[in-house]
Amino acid sequence: MPDGSGNVGQSSASERSPRRLTTHQQAVLIQVLLAFPDEAVAVRYLPIASDAWNYAEDFSTIFKAINWTVASAELAEDLPCCPSGLAIVLREEKLPPSAEALRDALRIYGIEAQVVRDDSNLCGTSNFALAVTKP
Repeated sequence: MPDGSGNVGQSSASERSPRRLTTHQQAVLIQVLLAFPDEAVAVRYLPIASDAWNYAEDFSTIFKAINWTVASAELAEDLPCCPSGLAIVLREEKLPPSAEALRDALRIYGIEAQVVRDDSNLCGTSNFALAVTKP
């Protein structure tokens, strides 16, 4: 059974495989998110999580493939803590339709992205940010 990070059957951080999106997961996310053209998104990652940069780059690649405006994966020390290690960070109170579609598509694979308010300007000028933290 997958845990909140999308990994199956592993119980501790020291035993966990690095988080990455499979080719199939990437293809499905691309198909889902193509319905939302001209989106602006920031991608942030926590440098102390050893797999965070690669996982963040997986998402950046998807967003760029569908021609979203992407503030590429940048390290950020001030990321929200979330048990799944993945957060959708919002500037506004309401979840944009594109972010909602991303969250729902990730849930298909047992990957839970916690929705949090942007208290540290992680979004910048983007509509939302995807933050990869330590699970």
